[in-house]
Amino acid sequence: MGRPKRDIRATAEEATTPPYQLTETQSLAKVIKAEGNSLYACSLPNQQTVLVELASRFRNTVWIRRGGYVLVQLISSEEEKGRVEGEIINVVGDEKQWRKQTYWPKEFPRFTYEDEDEDSTTGKMPPLDSEDEH
Repeated sequence: MGRPKRDIRATAEEATTPPYQLTETQSLAKVIKAEGNSLYACSLPNQQTVLVELASRFRNTVWIRRGGYVLVQLISSEEEKGRVEGEIINVVGDEKQWRKQTYWPKEFPRFTYEDEDEDSTTGKMPPLDSEDEH
């Protein structure tokens, strides 16, 4: 039997709500790559790459995409099991709300389309052949 919808909704609601403060072992991270079996390679604000595991309550409920942000609980070196260095305890759902928090790292800038080059042809129509003939 599947999980009740109320559990799925509660998990999704929890993912959109940022905590008031982070503990010493918690950090925001940017997802670099899905490694498989609920493992993700993430980049911490100090540019360190860590392998983290998705918490079991989020599996088959919340989807994480490359470039997204997650809240990671890092494991101390004594407790470390294999290559896994932490666990994803929350997924940033509403990035705007999370960015308002004081603990959001400056190393994760907001992407804007204004930063792109003016010479870019993305989203523009190709030139007409008749313009070349004149």
